[in-house]
Amino acid sequence: MHNTENTTAACTEFLPICRADMEQRGWDQLDFVVVGGDAYVDHPSFGTAIISRLLEAEGYRVGVLAQPRYTDCEDFKRFGRPKYGFFIGGGNVDSMVSHYSVAKIPREVDEYSPGGRAGARPDRSATVYTRLAKQAYPDLPVILGGLEASLRRFAHYDYWLDTVLPSIAEDSGADLISFGMGEHQTAQIARRLASGEKIGTITDVDGTCYLTDFDHLPERYVECAGYRKVAADKVAYAKACRIQMDNQDVVSGQFIVQKQS
Repeated sequence: MHNTENTTAACTEFLPICRADMEQRGWDQLDFVVVGGDAYVDHPSFGTAIISRLLEAEGYRVGVLAQPRYTDCEDFKRFGRPKYGFFIGGGNVDSMVSHYSVAKIPREVDEYSPGGRAGARPDRSATVYTRLAKQAYPDLPVILGGLEASLRRFAHYDYWLDTVLPSIAEDSGADLISFGMGEHQTAQIARRLASGEKIGTITDVDGTCYLTDFDHLPERYVECAGYRKVAADKVAYAKACRIQMDNQDVVSGQFIVQKQS
């Protein structure tokens, strides 16, 4: 089970951002690494700060990997192997919006990076970070959340490529996607991983989605038009979006199924 030490004192300090910070706390291993596309700002307007502090309050040892190098996976090994896995977000602003104007002109400033420098995060950072975490530790669970992933959990129109793409779950390789405000999902997923449950069986948490096959669909669900259909037919795309919106509420909504590529 996870570490249950008193975290009151720890909450007055910044979370570890490197191995030396871990060792200063006397930790030899983290429970979770929280990855974000912004500089580490410990303020509740930043999703990374909320999720990492939530996990800390639950008693886990947490490190923050802010704006990791994305040319290889070495930064994802900065803390060593986490005990349970990675929680990943692309940043407060969609990385493509951070990088390009509506006219698709590269921006010179990234307000969420140190010194406002551009280029500290990759295009489609949520996807890139997830792939790199999987490259670093292929067998560890990766839970992807935040704005960038939430908006891409179904087949979706991509403005920059001017085409419809399949779910980010397919492209990124994430084990699970947490969408919307992720506190409840994060706490529940963390508890179940810490109890020894495999990520592949965590398929019933409200506010999450995952890839599966026809043999493992839920008993009851609504189905919207699949990726190939919505990519070719704008009316089918609109109707699929309506089904998704009508079932978004976890109280009244049903499971939604959509075939991907």
